[in-house]
Amino acid sequence: MPKKPTKYIFVLGGVISGLGKGITSASIGYLLKSRGLSVTIMKLDPYLNVDPGTMNPYQHGEVFVLDDGSETDLDLGHYERFIDVDMSKNNNATTGQVYEAVLEKERLGDYLGQTIQVIPHITDEIKRRVYEMNRPRRFDAVISEVGGTVGDIESLPFLETIRQIRLEKGRENVFIAHVTLLPFVEASEELKTKPTQHSVMKLREIGLEPDLILCRSSFPIPKSVKEKISLFCSVPTSHVVEARDVKSIYEVPLVFHEQKVGQLVAQQLGLDGANPNITKLEAFVDRFKNPGHEVTIALCGKYTELPDAYKSVLEAFIHAGVENDARVSIKWINSEELVSDKECEKQLGDVDGILVLPGFGDRGTEGKILAGKYAREKKVPYLGICLGLQTAVIEFARHVCGLKKATSTEFKKRASEPVIDLMDGQKKVKRKGATMRLGAYTCEVKSGTKTYKAYRKKMVSERHRHRYEVNNKFRKVLEKHGMILSGINPDLNLVEIIELPDHPWFVASQFHPELKSRVNRAHPLFRDFVKAAVTHSNSQ
Repeated sequence: MPKKPTKYIFVLGGVISGLGKGITSASIGYLLKSRGLSVTIMKLDPYLNVDPGTMNPYQHGEVFVLDDGSETDLDLGHYERFIDVDMSKNNNATTGQVYEAVLEKERLGDYLGQTIQVIPHITDEIKRRVYEMNRPRRFDAVISEVGGTVGDIESLPFLETIRQIRLEKGRENVFIAHVTLLPFVEASEELKTKPTQHSVMKLREIGLEPDLILCRSSFPIPKSVKEKISLFCSVPTSHVVEARDVKSIYEVPLVFHEQKVGQLVAQQLGLDGANPNITKLEAFVDRFKNPGHEVTIALCGKYTELPDAYKSVLEAFIHAGVENDARVSIKWINSEELVSDKECEKQLGDVDGILVLPGFGDRGTEGKILAGKYAREKKVPYLGICLGLQTAVIEFARHVCGLKKATSTEFKKRASEPVIDLMDGQKKVKRKGATMRLGAYTCEVKSGTKTYKAYRKKMVSERHRHRYEVNNKFRKVLEKHGMILSGINPDLNLVEIIELPDHPWFVASQFHPELKSRVNRAHPLFRDFVKAAVTHSNSQ
């Protein structure tokens, strides 16, 4: 019996941006996977950057790095965490990548004699990328989230591509979910449907109609409002879904499940599958809402007013908190304000753990160094990520090893004691985009260490995004004064993890452990860090 054709699901946004299309896509993916179906998700981003790697976090939030080294949109982190599948570069396509590919073909002569246009050349390239998701593996469903808002000029080629795909594959194989906003007007005390109606009208102008409308709202949506949307937007009332605000993003699939979203999508597309099994997620959410402990973790960084810059870190704490039966409360610390030991005592004296966040440049680094010193001396559990490892090494070199001028050549190019230095392979790099040490690298873990106790295995693979490393010329002096180099990359002979032996829990990694934490599988370093914070809290 021949296999059924792959189904294509597109998630679009209307009215305003930032409504949670990524969480919606991930939730639909979770519900389909819970039915035993094979699913993948991709992000179609309308911006002209090739990738978000060179963007300021204030512009784009966190850059999510994949095993293959791709720098991608933060929504791919949601995809991985929800459907527990490693993504690749194929899962993120930007307008910049699309135009770059088409122009490269034009220069090579692939289009000789033709005038290159948005239709068909750009739309054909977008189609190719969507269809490419099925190679080499064939999925039951490919979910594609389109960034931005319906009506944006820059997203028009993507929407035109969806129109063409539906024409080629047939309406029975293409499903469009539209995420909109239902604003509540306090003066009249009612939810307004007009913005949703206009958003759907804009879709129709492009040649598309939604099969499912997911309405974001802070209030319950009455049946009468759903019926009004159904009437004016030409979808069954059962296909108007309340996407209300919830305490945790991991509740969203459960809210959708209550309204039979997975069943509606599967039925309309003719997807087979078992009865959905969502018991693990229900248990996770229950543990999240009803913890037995509570700890406060200080996050020290320079983008503290922008939580999206550290999205994966925050999610990793949710996963680790649940595994430790603890609620992790975050205390944001602007590292630029940590100017003295006294200020550290003032801002860090009431926390159960300190995490020094990743970053680039020298702004706020002295504060991160002082935070590491405070954690080391006061025996407060510490986790450093990327720059958080480098500042911990600088602090230890200065105050324990006696290297008073220890620093990084990122902060001072002609440093006399560069305990952190630019990798040899990076010294001649001029281009900024996609030239760092990116993606998955192996790490050999030293037996008998806290790191080994966390991982419970000798070889691990973790994701990187950086240019600077611990300078091997200073490894002996660091070890002589007690620092344990508990993780080493065996191929490049580079320090991956450090820890302190005479401390309850002081571990730092050059890689980004937060990128591999999942809903039902917290990252080992985050899990044991939170465990140490719970112990610290209980001892107070």
